[in-house]
Amino acid sequence: MSHNNTLPDLVIGDLHINPPIIQGGMGVAISSSRLAAAVSNEGALGIIAAVGSARSCNIPNLNYQEQSRRGIQSIFADAKKMTSRPFGVNIMCVLSNYDELVHASVEAGVAVIISGAGLPMHLPSLTQGSPVKLVPVISSVRAASILCRTWWKKYHRLPDAFVVEGTSAGGHLGFSLEEISHSPSLESIVTEVVAYLDTVAAEHGSHIPVIAAGGIFTGADIARFLKLGAAGVQMGTRFVCTDECDASDSYKQAYIDCTQEDIVIIKSPVGLPLRVLRNSFVQALLNDEKKPFNCTYRCLKNCNPSCSPYCIANALVNAADGNLSDGIITCGANASRIQQIVPVRELIAELTDGCLAAMQA
Repeated sequence: MSHNNTLPDLVIGDLHINPPIIQGGMGVAISSSRLAAAVSNEGALGIIAAVGSARSCNIPNLNYQEQSRRGIQSIFADAKKMTSRPFGVNIMCVLSNYDELVHASVEAGVAVIISGAGLPMHLPSLTQGSPVKLVPVISSVRAASILCRTWWKKYHRLPDAFVVEGTSAGGHLGFSLEEISHSPSLESIVTEVVAYLDTVAAEHGSHIPVIAAGGIFTGADIARFLKLGAAGVQMGTRFVCTDECDASDSYKQAYIDCTQEDIVIIKSPVGLPLRVLRNSFVQALLNDEKKPFNCTYRCLKNCNPSCSPYCIANALVNAADGNLSDGIITCGANASRIQQIVPVRELIAELTDGCLAAMQA
């Protein structure tokens, strides 16, 4: 498709991504091999969510760590059957088997590891000698400077890019509930981080691209952030309502049926706010009802099952499988604007054309 030739590439090391769009990692099993491969096939960068990968391992009697490792390997193998282009993985810092998932991703030759829900302070120690690109997710210039300084001091390397995420993002948010209402706009955070990284580039001679994320919906939105100095954008919500998205049909339909009033923020056992669609399960949580559960695998570092009001792993798995009344559907702030389910190719063409038009306006 010729439309890809005129937008600037998103350059992360030796990776050239065009259109400069990263599809956000969405778990459990919302962005898996099928969606990531379809996105990468269009020249953008598809991302597989590592969280919940144990469910892709069909071998019983293995421990949770081993099931996760084999599960993520089989997801990567599936993606490689569907695309020859690079794709990435999103691994949340709060996962108890974070190190193992990083090792499995490096072994599989994944192109990019995106890591948020906490600061990935020791990530370079897990990937030494590998060409994998390391892209932390941050929500402030302070987080960017902590990671740059720490990584340089300990590992003599810098992040390959940053995803800078604002308060309109879907799923887990890198802000407290109080901060969400009066946080600076994504535009101002991106501008600050870009300016800070210019000083890092002057000091180290290496440019770190910024990828804007959170509430980006149209091609014109993409153009706005490119004009502010971002090298690309990350989008999750728009990719849920695509034919190739790995979520169940009823999950996608929930997006199409929702109104702005249905989008709410709840507390997650991860310790971060979580943006979701209101349903009977979420309403019960908003009413302070507990959903007791037995935990067999401790997937989160900081989850205490005896105190936690619900099991987020079960809730996300249920939703992905289409059992919405016992599940949590995560979404971005603009989910109610989605009207239809389209092929990935059509969505990316629409975003690219809209961005080109706005860039030229």
